[in-house]
Amino acid sequence: MICALSEDLLREIFLRLPSLPSLVRAALACRGFLAAVHSSPDFRRRFRALHRPPLLGLFFDTDGHEMPTFTPFRRRSDPDHTAAIRGMDVFLTRVPDDDDAFPGWRIAECRSGCLLLHNCETRQMAAYSPLTRALDLFPMPPDEISDGCRGEFNLNDLFLLCSDEAPESFRVVSFCHDKSRLRAAVFSSGSREWQILPWSCPAPSQPSPSKYWLLKGSQVNGSLYWSHAKLAYKVALDTVTMQFSFIDLPDHLKGQGHLYLAGETKDGKLCIVSAIEFTLFIWFRRMDANGVENWMLDSAIQLEGEVLLATKGSRDVHEELKVLAILDGIVYLSTFETFRDANLACWYFSFCLETRKLEKLCHTKTDGHVHPYIMAWPPSLVGNNVSS
Repeated sequence: MICALSEDLLREIFLRLPSLPSLVRAALACRGFLAAVHSSPDFRRRFRALHRPPLLGLFFDTDGHEMPTFTPFRRRSDPDHTAAIRGMDVFLTRVPDDDDAFPGWRIAECRSGCLLLHNCETRQMAAYSPLTRALDLFPMPPDEISDGCRGEFNLNDLFLLCSDEAPESFRVVSFCHDKSRLRAAVFSSGSREWQILPWSCPAPSQPSPSKYWLLKGSQVNGSLYWSHAKLAYKVALDTVTMQFSFIDLPDHLKGQGHLYLAGETKDGKLCIVSAIEFTLFIWFRRMDANGVENWMLDSAIQLEGEVLLATKGSRDVHEELKVLAILDGIVYLSTFETFRDANLACWYFSFCLETRKLEKLCHTKTDGHVHPYIMAWPPSLVGNNVSS
């Protein structure tokens, strides 16, 4: 009988399953199967290396009072993938909804299957997993985060720091800056408190009096990055040491932050991807001939033919591609129709940096930011011991 197989042999069989949803279904079939997965961090590392966690769909922020909306990504050939989507609380029904709050809940970030939501009107934040329905409510950063600011104060971004291996704990980083300095505050699910860190030393000289001299940030393998709106450098925050640093960018990206995004490769390395019309430009940081780490253009990939073949559309209609996010080596893209006319739908795609494969995701109309929703490992499958 298969139940008589050793845990080591079971794990070797499980490695050959096609996806995380298939593993979840198999592991929950009986206690022995669950123990084989639950008790082995090494197996989970091996499975992650072989099987990228699947995209279940896209969440979209909406204008007004409405909750974020969800568009599923269907794989008709994978019933386990479909079952995972059917099990989601895509309407976020456990998140408290105030019909009079304007604006309502907005998505700050989506990480490890968890949405980080904030509601400026009610001064609340929420970490919510649509798959497990686990909800954690906590307050927005305290007003004291602005104490001691010089010139204009800007509360910039919110980030969720969490791990599939410890889904019960998380941190939230709130980032702000004044006319030249940077600051972070950190909320811990363990202490239930915000810790406000000191202001940094002044950043490199600012050529613009604009309040918004840093663009929207991104999270890459546990570090946070923001591009300067005018100069050729990025601000980086190491979330282990909570220290700020600065990384030079290629000169030709100076002031072009609206054209590119920073993200992570499958192995967690920092990369930059930009889209100019229908061509993707991909940069990695590598050692040059002098042993100095610099940004180097890895490739320029023309996608016009593949996009038009997938959509059966025209270059004039789609206009160009826009980079939306770069997560785990996958670049999420859209055509430009909705950005030109809110009444028009646009196409969404994913592009794998490793295989260079373009995949069509959906065709929909949206008036808000896009957040790819990647399936996380269920808490029942992680940990080192099975409770009796």
